[in-house]
Amino acid sequence: MRSVRRTYLLWATAAAGLAVDQSTKAIAAVTIEGHDPRHALGGTVTFTALRNSGAAGSFAPHATLVFTFLAIGVLAFVARVAPTVQRPGWAVGLGLIFAGAGGNLTDRLFRTPGLGRGAVLDFIQVGHSGVFNLADQCVTAGAVVVMIQAMRGVPMRAKTPTLSPS
Repeated sequence: MRSVRRTYLLWATAAAGLAVDQSTKAIAAVTIEGHDPRHALGGTVTFTALRNSGAAGSFAPHATLVFTFLAIGVLAFVARVAPTVQRPGWAVGLGLIFAGAGGNLTDRLFRTPGLGRGAVLDFIQVGHSGVFNLADQCVTAGAVVVMIQAMRGVPMRAKTPTLSPS
């Protein structure tokens, strides 16, 4: 029963992250893209639209198809292990990673210039950092949660009792 609850937690986290990412990108596409940058919090946060065909920080802009297939692989891995996750930290971490990979994959599949080659919409800049979106933050937060779980020695699955020979 615990495994089922953790699976629901993983998918609820993934769905919430994906919904927030896609909603904010839809709003940014209408209100920010094609407009002058907007500043908030005394200029600390800038909202400006960038189309990014590469990875974070526009790394490898000509490898869009590679990142498309990498995201598909991440989604497949998380979907495969989801039913076995029995720890809440792992469920949240993997759910966030799924949300982020899914959010940016959605852009790569459905935004211009076309299927599997679309550019991710980045629109948030804090200070002098690179421009990012909420899917990027989901991946980062999920990776941090997973690393903390691993460093603390928390197993993703419950330990199965071993039977000793009689």
